[in-house]
Order: sequence, then C-alpha cells, then structure tokens
Amino acid sequence: MTFTTKPLPAAFGHEVIGLDAEAPIPAETARALYDQWLYSGILLFRGVGTSPEALVNLSRCFGELEIHPIPTFRMEGYPELIELTNKNGPIGPVYSFDGVPTYGRIPWHTDLAFKTTPNAGALLRMVQKTPTGGQTGWLDTALAYDELDAELKERIASLEARYEFCADLSGMRFNNPNGTRIGSGNPNYPDFPPVANPLVWVHPVTGRKLLNISTINLQNIVGMENAEGDALLQALVDHTTQAKYTYIHDWAENDIMLWDNRRTMHCAMGHPLDEIRIVQRSTVKGTVAMGRIIEEAKAA
Repeated sequence: MTFTTKPLPAAFGHEVIGLDAEAPIPAETARALYDQWLYSGILLFRGVGTSPEALVNLSRCFGELEIHPIPTFRMEGYPELIELTNKNGPIGPVYSFDGVPTYGRIPWHTDLAFKTTPNAGALLRMVQKTPTGGQTGWLDTALAYDELDAELKERIASLEARYEFCADLSGMRFNNPNGTRIGSGNPNYPDFPPVANPLVWVHPVTGRKLLNISTINLQNIVGMENAEGDALLQALVDHTTQAKYTYIHDWAENDIMLWDNRRTMHCAMGHPLDEIRIVQRSTVKGTVAMGRIIEEAKAA
C-alpha cells in the first residue's frame, strides 16, 4: 500500500492521499506514516475510512492506544475510542459568547498537560459536523520556539511552570476567551494534583525543542514572583498563539486529523448549542515523563 502527501495551507502539516484504512495496513506503510507524522506534526486524512474499526486500524500505526481516564466518554464496543457529542445534551460547560450560547469551545492546550506524562498523540474523526462553526485549530510549538530570540531562549531554558487541571474557563489565567457560563453537563472528573512542567521540553523522539505553554492549564512560573512570571508567560503566550504558527481546519464528514500532542497545541472553536456535532477519537499513549507532581504543604 502506498500513499502520497501534499502540504496543508500552513507552515506545518500535510494531507495524506491514497490510503485505505478499512483494509489492513502493511508494516512498511505504517512505518512510513509514523515517520511522516513526526516530520509534519499534524496529518489530515480525508475519507480513508467510515467506521470505528478503520479509525482503530489507522490509529495503531502510531503507537499503543490509551484508554480514556473518564469512563463516561468511552464508546461501547470500542474501548480504544471515545465519542464526544451533544446529541443527548451537553457533557461539559456551556458558555455565552457575545450573547450566543456556545458548546465545545476549548482554548489552546496540550492534552494531559496537567499530568506528568502527556499523550503522544491523538486522532479525531468527524462523524457529524455542524452547519455553523465547529472548526479545530492546531499550533506548532516547535516553530514557535525556533523563532524566539536567543536571549529569551536562554532565560526560559531551565524554568518550570505550574499546571493545574481546569474543568472550565474559570481556572484559566492566560488566553481566557471570557465567556459567560450558562450551563453544564456533569462528567465525573478525577482529582489531579498540580504538576511542574518545563517551559522548554525536548521532543523524546525527534529531539526538537518545544515551547510548552498549555494555556488552559498554565498558572505561574515556579519560584518566580507573580508579576515577573506573569509578564513572561503572557509574552510567551502572545508569541506562540500568532496566526503564522497555526492551522485551522474546517471539517468535512469522515475527515480524520492526527496530531503530535508533544509538539502541538490544539483548540476547538465551538458551535451553537442547538446544533449537533459527533466526533470519535483515539489517543496514542505517552511513554516519556515531562514533569513532576508538586507536593502541596499540608495545613497544620
């Protein structure tokens, strides 16, 4: 089985053409896809398979798949997949932005940035798109790091930031879109202790340096006064979220997007609450620890 690629209309990423994920994928093709993923950061597959089995088949080319920690989201019969939809009501917070009830808006983040070991990657398949909105964006933190000036690279080289799990926008300190919360689903989130992660991380496979600032989870710089640390983090967030580092995908049904979660951040633009969106997702397990759990001082 062979495939070709063409660049996405961005500074990174490629579309894969000519692959059939419904059929068995030979080991040689799987290796070539894996290498392309690491090179590109994100890959787009259009109509390569229209079943959960095809998504699992393709996902296994990129590593061991991880079972999602929140049972509510898991697909019946497919433990490697989750299905995210509002067809039976919202499963997360609902916000009003400029008076428009909006569901599924998630600002720039890295999956599991609030844990010591992030996912290696993930694949998302659009089952049912909404007529309005619903785009997803990706951002290349490797390119963003490359274009920092030498003095700033040296300043942040050994710094750590505190990251916390945030179930909604209320916990965000940076890049918060400031919507008004008007409702919510009721997922049962586990408790996650705060972690300290490096601002600069080296990709465990490619060796590229990455700018590690998941805006949903970012709280402060460890050991630095808040005013100085906040100014530094805001400057890094402003730099990294520039449009020149991003790709925004306007979905078609049966598109699959794959991303390297270590190298990229992603965001969901959200859609009107009364429109139904259905996506299926697999997660490629991370195997390399990034940071450390922060042991909080206990009250006497």
